[in-house]
Amino acid sequence: MAVDLSLSIGSAGKQELTLRNPVMVASGTFSNGIEFAKRFDVDALGAICSKGTTLRPRRGNAQPRTVETANGMINSIGFQNIGVGGLIAEIAPIWERWHVPVLVNIMGETIAEYGQLAERLDGVPGVAGLEVNISCPNVEAGGLEFGQDPAQAAAVVAEVRRKTGLPFAVKITPAVSDIRPIARAIEDAGGDAITVMNTIPAMAIDIKRRRPVLATRFGGLSGPAIKPVALRLVYLTASVTKLPILAAGGVSSGTDAIEFFMAGASAVQVGTATFRDPETPWRVIREITDWCEEEGVKRLSDIIGAARPND
Repeated sequence: MAVDLSLSIGSAGKQELTLRNPVMVASGTFSNGIEFAKRFDVDALGAICSKGTTLRPRRGNAQPRTVETANGMINSIGFQNIGVGGLIAEIAPIWERWHVPVLVNIMGETIAEYGQLAERLDGVPGVAGLEVNISCPNVEAGGLEFGQDPAQAAAVVAEVRRKTGLPFAVKITPAVSDIRPIARAIEDAGGDAITVMNTIPAMAIDIKRRRPVLATRFGGLSGPAIKPVALRLVYLTASVTKLPILAAGGVSSGTDAIEFFMAGASAVQVGTATFRDPETPWRVIREITDWCEEEGVKRLSDIIGAARPND
């Protein structure tokens, strides 16, 4: 039985992004895909989210900046990247030769920077869309993360919408008391999709050194340990928005993905699991397909939100 796993991001009157299947690779864990493409069929993926990209190149944080934890890892990479100019010149031409859509993950320190990034990437061959990371501190508002305040989140989304016709998802932080006002603000301001969620603030301590393991003390927790948290936030987000939800947080199997679909997600992002097994995203695609065939599900859309109340 053929199973339709395709989905679209965008709406009438705007550019639309079509994914052949709902399995994406998360920003920061797949770099820009160049190394993976040497060994794996990247065109079989639903989409690729690039490494986080800033206006200017960044060296990232001091070492050590990763630590393994029980069922996960904590990282404090510091957004090391070659800058948007380097990405356009060196990476985008490679993406242009691929069939898989690539979303460039962008982050700024001010609302204006988000707009500048969106404008520079608009119309660049090889760039199919954007993922706007609002889990960044607003230096003009005392360091409060854009994604922790509905008004600031909406301002970023509106600025990006004004500067580009590309479809874009907005990646939100779990470090809020209630994610729903943020999701509503994103939809009202013109976002096309919502990525739920970014990493959870965390730390680890070296008891021999009696010091934090990471040079920056704190980092972001990812991996299987955060899946139940992500699942809840997807469920809550789906209760207030009609936008497609891209679920990120602990996805390492087709079963994980199906749970997120039933909670209300339209797609999933595989991230930390690729460090243990780089082939994970492709295996997840196969497992989703196998489950749908076994259960007689012909279209992925038939199970999205299936675990939600009918009201």
